[in-house]
Amino acid sequence: MTCPDKPGQLINWFICSLCVPRVCKLWSSRRPRTRRNLLLGTACAIYLGFLVSQVGRASLQHGQVAEKGPHRSRDTAEASFPEIPLDGTLAPPESQGNGSTLQPNVVYITLRSKRSKPANIRGTVKPKRRKKHAVASAAPGQEALVGPSLQPQGAARAADAVAPGYAQGANLAKMGERPWRLVRGPGVRAGGPDFLQPSSRESNIRIYSESAPSWLSKDDIRRMRLLADSTVAGLRPVSSKSGARLLAPGAVLRCGPSPCGLLKQPLDMSEVFAFHLDRILGLNRTLPSVSRKAEFIQDGRPCPIILWDASLSPTSNDTHSSVKLTWGTYQQLLKQKCWQNGRVPKPESGCTEIHHHEWSKMALFDFLLQIYNRLDTNCCGFRPRKEDTCVQNGLRPKCDNQGSAALAHIIQRKHDPRHLVFIDNKGFFDRSEDNLNFKLLEGIKEFPASAVSVLKSQHLRQKLLQSLFLDKVYWESQGGRQGIEKLIDVIEHRAKILITYINAHGAKVLPMNE
Repeated sequence: MTCPDKPGQLINWFICSLCVPRVCKLWSSRRPRTRRNLLLGTACAIYLGFLVSQVGRASLQHGQVAEKGPHRSRDTAEASFPEIPLDGTLAPPESQGNGSTLQPNVVYITLRSKRSKPANIRGTVKPKRRKKHAVASAAPGQEALVGPSLQPQGAARAADAVAPGYAQGANLAKMGERPWRLVRGPGVRAGGPDFLQPSSRESNIRIYSESAPSWLSKDDIRRMRLLADSTVAGLRPVSSKSGARLLAPGAVLRCGPSPCGLLKQPLDMSEVFAFHLDRILGLNRTLPSVSRKAEFIQDGRPCPIILWDASLSPTSNDTHSSVKLTWGTYQQLLKQKCWQNGRVPKPESGCTEIHHHEWSKMALFDFLLQIYNRLDTNCCGFRPRKEDTCVQNGLRPKCDNQGSAALAHIIQRKHDPRHLVFIDNKGFFDRSEDNLNFKLLEGIKEFPASAVSVLKSQHLRQKLLQSLFLDKVYWESQGGRQGIEKLIDVIEHRAKILITYINAHGAKVLPMNE
């Protein structure tokens, strides 16, 4: 009998040496089998059975180890962990000769890290960008930097022919790139403050998905990129109380064949939000607007730039409207329902060329953004602040005679007098619920079905996030997604109030896609 060499075996042999003689003595002697002796004998018998089972299992495992000894030493020499696959996949179990499979007694570990996908907006995953290099052709004399996207299509093709080595404009438009060329300008100083030479080749209009959002047309995207990325050749002031300036595309400060942009103050950044909201609601009455930064503009602070539309009808200097209307006349027009259902109004009705549904769209749009400078120029429907235009111009006391108050910024296009164009869309997000201007909805009995359906749906927030994300400068100027979400909270809350107003007043919701 060999001496055990492990502490556990020593304990087992010690207990066995005590239990076996005592059990035999208890059962063979004539002493009374008391309850204590019975319990002690039973415990010893159970422990002996446990020892027998452990000895049998240990002998079986020892035999298996002896058989697999050569294979284990070879596997250990090849790799420290032979059962862990390095490619992140699970190896199949080994097959036995009798057709059964042996499940390996191992836990498989994958070394391939799984990155959790963040909750992002659809189409906002930025792809890898390939660097493009272009060499501009030099030209002596006075020069200005001009982007061919600002020129008509014929001039753009001519520019490509003059400056060899550039990619074609169509291909660059798809990638957000834009070729540059140097042109002479007799009235522009080269390298002066009137130039805006982009420091990066990446467009400020971000479209990372296969297509832009459905509510933005191809013309919208093209004009947004033109306003955001094209080179500014000069500035000139325009007749506006807001201090807006006109961005001209060429060496000559002219707008017509080549599009221009109207540069506004940084406090008017809500015009960019208004443009995207207009498109999402299906109104399509605002002009494209983007945010842009430049060293010569407000010390580099972001400013809104609105597309200059030369097709707008001439306006008066006092109300900036192509149609002169007062509040009293406007209420009479709402009752006449001019041009609705294709009916030609009578001469004595006093109708203008503007369709009746246009007023419904304007009222809904102005209420959501709390724009008062069109329908409530005297600020009679809410409590204005000191910095509001009506207070600064001393129009607040004129609320006693609201019928004679003139409407402002009522503008049509020359070739389309039936529809309005919404300009000066500066909204106010800080107006509390108890100070909302319900005067904007006065006299409105119908509302556009397309806009109301969007307001009732649960997709307004998602669409606004997707749309506003396109404008990189505006997105960053508002503090990213966190700041944009706060603005959307205000619009969603006002949308609920508007829906409650429509239901309480029994207003009709009609399709207005004429």
